[in-house]
Amino acid sequence: MGENASFWESLIYAHPTCTTWKQEAEGSIYHLASILFVVGFMGGSGFFGLLYVFSLLGLGFLCSSVWAWLDVCAADIFSWNFILFAICFVQFIYVTYQVRSVSFDREFQELYSSLFQPLGISLTVYRKIVLCCDAEVVTLEKEHCYAMQGKTPIDKLSLLVSGRIRVTVDGEFLHYIFPLQFLDSPEWDSLRPTEEGIFQVTLTAETDCRYVAWRRKKLYLLFAKHRFISRLFSILIGSDIAEKLYALNDRVHVGKGFRYDIRLPNFYHVSLPETPPVQPSYHLQRASPRRKPTGVTNCGS
Repeated sequence: MGENASFWESLIYAHPTCTTWKQEAEGSIYHLASILFVVGFMGGSGFFGLLYVFSLLGLGFLCSSVWAWLDVCAADIFSWNFILFAICFVQFIYVTYQVRSVSFDREFQELYSSLFQPLGISLTVYRKIVLCCDAEVVTLEKEHCYAMQGKTPIDKLSLLVSGRIRVTVDGEFLHYIFPLQFLDSPEWDSLRPTEEGIFQVTLTAETDCRYVAWRRKKLYLLFAKHRFISRLFSILIGSDIAEKLYALNDRVHVGKGFRYDIRLPNFYHVSLPETPPVQPSYHLQRASPRRKPTGVTNCGS
């Protein structure tokens, strides 16, 4: 116990206290280093946040090294600051390499900025999603069909990048699909992983379109490995289906000028017993496995 007391006493009282302080301030290099440290520690998260932090901290340690070499003339202070500068420099190079390794083509970069980045999805997670679709964007020419009613098997999930898709059933127009919307979210949601099915609607390109397609089996394997990606797609698909239902709701009406609300079918059935409710023609039916269509076909063929 006495040895411990003497140790702490020597640690605290062995060195003289500062009775007098330096009147002159340190040089501008020291203050520049301190400013860089303060600004550097304000960095955010993610790859670009790390680049920000390591770049400013590295410059701060470099300035401290110069200050220790020129003003203080202390080899130990210079050595520690220079070592920390080297560590920050190596980390900056490493993070830069990682950023370059997850770079994407222009369309995938725009898709990330518009859809995934606002949800807080990191580039590394987005890279797994892109690799699942083989980093390929498919072109669909004007008046060609993505799917034909009763013919095209359901075996993939596609997201429209550009253009506009017209959805019809038995020749009757239902709604449009716009960029950043899924082409076949209702079909995807209506099937279990082991089931097969065919499209109950026809999807026709009104303009030249570009879309990203994930093969069904490959996407389910990705979901099994990464539960976070599975929950992400579940949210995106659910939101997309809700938008399509609202689009249908705007087109379905009942007699006497009342609008049929597909969210509250029983309400209108009770309020207007004499008028049978008009059922939406776009049914989210269960079907059977999704096999990949052999190719994009012309609607007239």
